[in-house]
Amino acid sequence: MNPMKILIANWKMNPSSGKEAKALFEAESGLGRLKNIEVIICPPACFLSLLGGSKSVKLGGQDLFWENPPAGGGAYTGEVSGKMLKDLGCEYVIVGHSERRNHAGETDEIINAKLKTALKSGLTPILCIGERDGEEMSDVVASQIKKGLADIGKNQLEEVIIAYEPVWAISTSGAGKECSPDNALSAAVFIRKILTEIYGNFLAQKAVVIYGGSVDAGNGPSYIKQSQMAGLLVGGASLEAEEFVKIGEAINNL
Repeated sequence: MNPMKILIANWKMNPSSGKEAKALFEAESGLGRLKNIEVIICPPACFLSLLGGSKSVKLGGQDLFWENPPAGGGAYTGEVSGKMLKDLGCEYVIVGHSERRNHAGETDEIINAKLKTALKSGLTPILCIGERDGEEMSDVVASQIKKGLADIGKNQLEEVIIAYEPVWAISTSGAGKECSPDNALSAAVFIRKILTEIYGNFLAQKAVVIYGGSVDAGNGPSYIKQSQMAGLLVGGASLEAEEFVKIGEAINNL
């Protein structure tokens, strides 16, 4: 029996209407027929209430706030809480995406707080890590893991998905480079090395590590087969239903 792979669609700030979102969701939900992949679709928060009810795929949020009001007694205009996401049918949430780090100024400390809130809310956090063009992978990734998982206990690690997404390989980054399967494998091995230092080898080897960064139907299988990743986080290609379905079909039987 083939091991279950994870396939996550990050629609980012797309599409532009609820009608388009429902059509895209319906087309991609067809992947639910495949037995060896867990499909998670992360649309903009404003579309979540339109897309609930599917039994074939899971829903995820693209972000959450670090408080669940009324905790802390504050009012947080424009934010979305973990409890809200859970109520809308989400089981997962992306935390620390590079675009949030770069454009919203999120620090590792903020990301750690959000990850803890996700866990408390009953959501599985998808912790994004990865270096920018010109940065040393080992330095950046080690720091992001240690700070992002600060005070996360051994019993909680298995509830976290770690997504290695080198910023220079993301299609919207402008760098225009491709992360080879060998480079992705090196990152996966290094991530488990850091996790071993924190949690021990047994839990480090069980940890779920996936890849993201300009993934398509052509290169997706290589990141599973050669890079020893447990799944894929797909950005731009997830906005093209036909391509996203091809990715799912390509990795289903690996």
